[in-house]
Amino acid sequence: MKLNPPSIATLSVIVALLSAANLAHSTDQQNTADPYQWLEQVTDSKALDWVKGRNAITRAELEQEPDFLTLRSQIQAALDSKEKIPVIGKMGEYFYNFWQDGDHQRGVWRRTSLEEYRKEHPKWETVLDLDELAKTEKENWVFKGSACREPDYDRCLLQLSRGGADAVVVREFDLTSKQFVKGGFVLPEAKSNIEWRDKNSVFVATDFGAGSKTDSGYARIVKLWQRGTPLSQAQTLLEGKKTDISVSGSSSNHLGVHHEIIQRGVGFFDTEYYLYDDAKLDKLDVPGKAGISFFGSQFMVTLREPWVIKDVTYPAGALLAIDFDAYKKGARNFTTLFAPTERTSLTGATATKNYLLVEALDNVKSSMTEWKFVDGKWASRTVHLPTIGSIGVTALDDEHSDGYFLSYSDYLTPSTYMLAQAGNDEREVLKTAPAFFDASPYQTEQKQATSKDGTKVPYFIIHRKDMKLDGQNPTLLYGYGGFQISLTPSYSAGIGLGWLQKGGAYVVANIRGGGEFGPAWHEAAMKENRQKAYDDFAAVAQDLIATNVTNPKRLGTQGGSNGGLLAGVMLTQHPELFNAVISQVPLLDMQRFNKLLAGASWMGEYGNPDVPAEWAYISKYSPYQNVKTDVAYPNVLFITSTRDDRVHPGHARKMAAKMIEQGHKNVRYYENIEGGHGGAANNAQRADMNALQYTFMWKMLQATDSLHAVK
Repeated sequence: MKLNPPSIATLSVIVALLSAANLAHSTDQQNTADPYQWLEQVTDSKALDWVKGRNAITRAELEQEPDFLTLRSQIQAALDSKEKIPVIGKMGEYFYNFWQDGDHQRGVWRRTSLEEYRKEHPKWETVLDLDELAKTEKENWVFKGSACREPDYDRCLLQLSRGGADAVVVREFDLTSKQFVKGGFVLPEAKSNIEWRDKNSVFVATDFGAGSKTDSGYARIVKLWQRGTPLSQAQTLLEGKKTDISVSGSSSNHLGVHHEIIQRGVGFFDTEYYLYDDAKLDKLDVPGKAGISFFGSQFMVTLREPWVIKDVTYPAGALLAIDFDAYKKGARNFTTLFAPTERTSLTGATATKNYLLVEALDNVKSSMTEWKFVDGKWASRTVHLPTIGSIGVTALDDEHSDGYFLSYSDYLTPSTYMLAQAGNDEREVLKTAPAFFDASPYQTEQKQATSKDGTKVPYFIIHRKDMKLDGQNPTLLYGYGGFQISLTPSYSAGIGLGWLQKGGAYVVANIRGGGEFGPAWHEAAMKENRQKAYDDFAAVAQDLIATNVTNPKRLGTQGGSNGGLLAGVMLTQHPELFNAVISQVPLLDMQRFNKLLAGASWMGEYGNPDVPAEWAYISKYSPYQNVKTDVAYPNVLFITSTRDDRVHPGHARKMAAKMIEQGHKNVRYYENIEGGHGGAANNAQRADMNALQYTFMWKMLQATDSLHAVK
């Protein structure tokens, strides 16, 4: 069981934007005012011809660079390496892993024993070969995960995506026979949520036909579906509103205690929870901005907003616990298991049989505390961690064991995967990831910049130990700054091979809008305060220049999704700070984001552009509306995916087309046909996309004739 603080986890994750046009104009007038709106027709032949033409130009330029093919080969070798750590999860007597390498581009779902896993080269039993399935069924299947029935772990609901899109086909799979179940639970392609209730029934929220989806494109109705009956006869449990985000149903099982919960996502950060018991729904008394879970008899609440109960105020970012039976009778005397400080934040909690492992960030570095519930009281112990980087925690078996898998890494240290035991700091190293580049010449520093309003903004910089502070270092600045998502230290072969080894410095900015310092850090850059995130990022760029790490000719920036919007804002607001910008699967037309794909679900983050008062502040930073003909912009590469059904590819298409027709000569565009919101569907595509980006960035920051070559 994993308890995460409420963020974007209940949906899928990340970002986009959209709305009206001229506030005084009608929709028809808006369409007329935007001459590039035809590029929003994702698979229209005219639009795809434009895409193919731009792809050819970009590839022709970047593929001829001397190091492109070598770099692509190196990155794919790292992604395909058979020495990578196969992360496992226990289901029944087996330990399962989904694996991709050069021999399994789409991937293989496999299993083994813990005894076998401990060996240098374990023997694996194939459960499902995605490459073979795709070949047999003539589909470009991408594995999107599974929901397996507890505690028997005999059946799973597999999610298969065509080309990596969020929309999936769901099919019931038998783990014993390793075959799809004839006549089992099956859902056609849709953005669905389906979870086991018991052996012969599931909670299902999907596209039930006309009127069954929200404005965001997710399910509006959750039903109880019995085995052997048609989906049309499933019993409706809850109907949300069309303006909601989504609905879902799930079961919780821990220490023999079973609960069934129905969720209504009223907004991206606002959720109503209902206990489904005795064929009726009872709404739980918790704040809208909160997450819930269960630990045996204990009810757990994570807060994204303060909760005032009588004379007690529980702060935003806190983790609370209470006996659930007492809570249902009106008790509200919670035990606080985590309380945030100015520089600490909750990142999650994982349950073993007897312990709750509470994970947090302390100045963007991981920490962990064990809590044990004994004789009606909680007792804690601080867990010693082996690094100042990032950790990952997964329970071995939350019903029968206090073991858990602990992984850790940082920017220069490959991941180590260990089996640990709650209650002590003894650990067994199971696997160590290989190093794909020599990290010995480099070091990591944490610094801070001062934003426009005086806020101190931390950032990590990874660079050669002998780096000269002469302002001439090619520097790549990365950021995200949204949806309470934290950027923490982690190892990347691509960054090492594609950037550090070439002599570049790599910087990660922990700007407002993220979750590094809890809900307050996130909310400081929401809606009308969005500009603060962009001011923070610009401040980091200015600090890198002021401290002579680099200069605007040698500084580039990169971001994806909400980070792609960030990159777009840097392009239009601060062209003087950067010489190259990469905007990946981005949101750029903030006037129409709420009308494209899942965009309506993000109005809680950005605001509603159809409301004049909100468009007034959105319009000031929306890149698509602010790009001008007579400004010398940095070199820019827009990257997206045709199969991205979360952030519409029209954002990147229209921005590139507009800039090109404005006369800007330094615009590159590339669109992968597969890949979904991740941009790539397999390791070959991931390596290619990475090589394109690092080649572009290095070329721009090295070549003196590329500087702001606007026309």
